[in-house]
Amino acid sequence: YADLAERYAADSDYEPGTVVVFGGEKEITVTANRADYRVAGVISTEPAYLMSSTSEGLPVALRGKVPVKVVGKVCKGDLLITSDTPGFAEALIASAAFGSPHSVFAKSLVDDDGYHPRNIWAVIL
Repeated sequence: YADLAERYAADSDYEPGTVVVFGGEKEITVTANRADYRVAGVISTEPAYLMSSTSEGLPVALRGKVPVKVVGKVCKGDLLITSDTPGFAEALIASAAFGSPHSVFAKSLVDDDGYHPRNIWAVIL
């Protein structure tokens, strides 16, 4: 357990590793836009410290090491941004225009050449 999380009211019941943004009918919803500056974090598995622990909602990892859903190739240290695949992140490619620097929310801790949807370990910034 290595993350700091806080509970937020969610539009649905998202599984751990799902990338969420501020918005929707409640406080958070699943991401569906590439490089979304509204990124809130990732649904946590077992936070080391949980703020608003008595509140309703899902634990969103705000800092620390957690599994994150990704698509596409990632390398250790890659910056992660939201993907247009709902609930997933992708590596920021340095040569690609991506909009706001506020859309970067994590760094990959692994090298993974896969392109299929999966969970990887990352650090939430």
